[in-house]
Amino acid sequence: MKLTIKPDRGFGKVEVELGELSAEIEKLAERYGVPPERIIEIALIGEFKESKGELEQLEKKAEELEKRVWKLEMEYAPLRYKAYGLSEDNKILAIELSGLIAENNQLRRFLRLPLNRNIELRKLISYYLQG
Repeated sequence: MKLTIKPDRGFGKVEVELGELSAEIEKLAERYGVPPERIIEIALIGEFKESKGELEQLEKKAEELEKRVWKLEMEYAPLRYKAYGLSEDNKILAIELSGLIAENNQLRRFLRLPLNRNIELRKLISYYLQG
């Protein structure tokens, strides 16, 4: 990586080959999500701040929270799987019920009886078929 420093005014510019430092600068840039130019600028100006142990504490806390999340995930994964199975069973039952209602209406037409318009039941069937 080659560093070129240009003054605000005038013609003088300085070019420096960073060599081994370029890999370290790239790592820092990737770690903190800033461009490598900004890392070099901070290093030259001395704008960086020293960590007072807060970063390490926050990293430990984040690791603990991540462990708790995975523990909860392990507890709730079987429940989600069962809920999915039940929702699929409900869809199948809704399809069967819809077919039985249609068959019932056809028999009522054949027997010249008044049709049953179960609107609440149809809403319930629609709900289970959608989700």
